[in-house]
Amino acid sequence: MLNRSESATFDPSAVAQSANGIFGLPFTTENAGTIVVPVPWEVTTSYGDGTADGPDAIVAASAQVDLYHPDFPDAWKTGIALSDVSTTWHAQSDRWKPIAKQLIDAQIDGIDIAGDSELSTRQSEVNEACSAVHSELERQVDHWVSLGKKVIVLGGDHSVSLGALRSVGRRYPEFGVLQFDAHMDLRSAYEGFTYSHASIMYNALEIPSLTSLVQVGIRDYCEAELAVVTRENPRIHVVTDHQIKDSQFAGVPWQVQCDGIVEKLPTHVYISFDIDALHPSLCPNTGTPVPGGLQLEEAVYLIKRLIRSGRTVVGIDLVEVSPGADEWDANVGARLLYALFGYWQ
Repeated sequence: MLNRSESATFDPSAVAQSANGIFGLPFTTENAGTIVVPVPWEVTTSYGDGTADGPDAIVAASAQVDLYHPDFPDAWKTGIALSDVSTTWHAQSDRWKPIAKQLIDAQIDGIDIAGDSELSTRQSEVNEACSAVHSELERQVDHWVSLGKKVIVLGGDHSVSLGALRSVGRRYPEFGVLQFDAHMDLRSAYEGFTYSHASIMYNALEIPSLTSLVQVGIRDYCEAELAVVTRENPRIHVVTDHQIKDSQFAGVPWQVQCDGIVEKLPTHVYISFDIDALHPSLCPNTGTPVPGGLQLEEAVYLIKRLIRSGRTVVGIDLVEVSPGADEWDANVGARLLYALFGYWQ
């Protein structure tokens, strides 16, 4: 936190100064209670592009976010700061993404990757590159947590969450994941990539201490993913957008629905927020938008009910924000990031 003299001189209502950090706040990683770790990575994205540019866009948009919120008016005083992003991650993403696209295109053309030694080698190399990012992120999360910091991972595509989840899984004998998403992300090695954005929760289920995965806002999934849900029952709880809307139309208050969702989670909870859980009007440039979805206020209200239930948040990620040609997605992402930070304090 800021010392007394620093707190007295900083005006949270003033224009954000370029010399300050995220949200225009004058914190460093030394005196901030929460560290944001940007991971500009999108190697295995299979439709829209741009999530690797999401962290920078959100940081830029954060300067326009007013710091007062009636539910957490003084949250900013606990401090939030951006860690030094790995200088290689974006460059490595740019290097491997065209190669991954070549492999995806080959499959679309009916080529058997396993039967082509060169393509098979390339596929293994892409998987190894993704694995290296997860290992480095896990190390970084461990480092900041060891210093008493809270950590928010800022993607990048959804695959980057695995490093943070593994870190949490080693620190807690039991934890749950509250996943906001339009997709289940339960595909096994989607398009041949072990660490695909569409396989993040399939991979997360390999963490033994992850005892409950609660997916909210789901509206696009396949039979293979449903088979995983059936196999892992009752470890996975799926709350589809269809179910949410049906309940709303039948007059079930959102608070009641939220409390039912929260009841499925254990004491320690990791929040994984894929921006495409929201209605596409709020994230039109995200990689795989799907009609339907939550309004921002609905998602934030669920987070509020989670916190007020007495459960302990042990980590957060916000992923799949793609800035596109304007600043709208980043604007929404920055405000969502501040809400996630604020309710966690």
